[in-house]
Amino acid sequence: MMYSSRRKPVLYFKEDRRFLSRKCTVLKLFGLCIVLVLGSLLWLQLSCSGDLNQAVHDGPPPHQPCERQTDDDPSWGPHKMALIIPFRERFEELLIFVPYMHAFLNKKKIRHKILIINQVDHFRFNRASLINVGYMESGNDTDYIAMHDVDLLPQNEALDYGFPEEGPFHVASPELHPLYHYKTYVGGILLLTKKHYHMCNGMSNRFWGWGREDDEFFRRLRTADLQLFRPKGINTGYKTFRHIHDPAWRKRDQKRIAAQKQEQFKIDPEGGLTNLHYKVESRQELSISGAPCTVIGIALECDLNQTPWCQFS
Repeated sequence: MMYSSRRKPVLYFKEDRRFLSRKCTVLKLFGLCIVLVLGSLLWLQLSCSGDLNQAVHDGPPPHQPCERQTDDDPSWGPHKMALIIPFRERFEELLIFVPYMHAFLNKKKIRHKILIINQVDHFRFNRASLINVGYMESGNDTDYIAMHDVDLLPQNEALDYGFPEEGPFHVASPELHPLYHYKTYVGGILLLTKKHYHMCNGMSNRFWGWGREDDEFFRRLRTADLQLFRPKGINTGYKTFRHIHDPAWRKRDQKRIAAQKQEQFKIDPEGGLTNLHYKVESRQELSISGAPCTVIGIALECDLNQTPWCQFS
């Protein structure tokens, strides 16, 4: 009797332990699920906060591209812009520019496609020729172009990127551009209908290296009797744009070779779209932070008899 009385508590204790073990296992699983859910929510919050902080640091779009281009939405208007970016090796700026401009234009409901015209040949950089190429490669689904520097970001939503029906519209006007303030300046950001750009025969292909092609194009606008328009009612002054180019990191090619110094001040009456020679080496559809763009690898051609300064001696 004493033996059995001692055994019963032991057996009862073991059965109760198994019961508690099963109960603890269920509770542990339930608790683990709660921990995982809470951890996921916390991770998501921290990730979003980190992305936001990084975006603020890098100079992000003021608004996320919530609006998306649709062909059947009349509120977007009938016109479509080809945003032409003459480009070479400035990838840090490109990663900021593409999502920024895509969001900026979506916010304003501007139909657009972003064309990165990437010069891949061994000649010196030729911004004007690359813009000519962008015009030629922009397709029949666009009816106006924006000649746009990759290092210039609009900060004021009141800036007009709409169809420049009356004439060329210089968005980055001298009183707003952070660097260039002379009256005949038409660089940075310039909008033209394709008809008006064709009337100018595009831009001169003689400008290898940095600078002066915009000044020659200003003369072309006057020769074509096109009136130049600029923004009105913008009160943000030189803070209207953010200039993200770092001259210490990437110096501009301002060297003048042979007769280039004299030739850069002359008008090129025949050159432009009519004597543009190039080869499309590649075409890639990319998405940068959700913003679509087309990168076109371009090899320009140079007549050394006409412009020997297209390459360094």
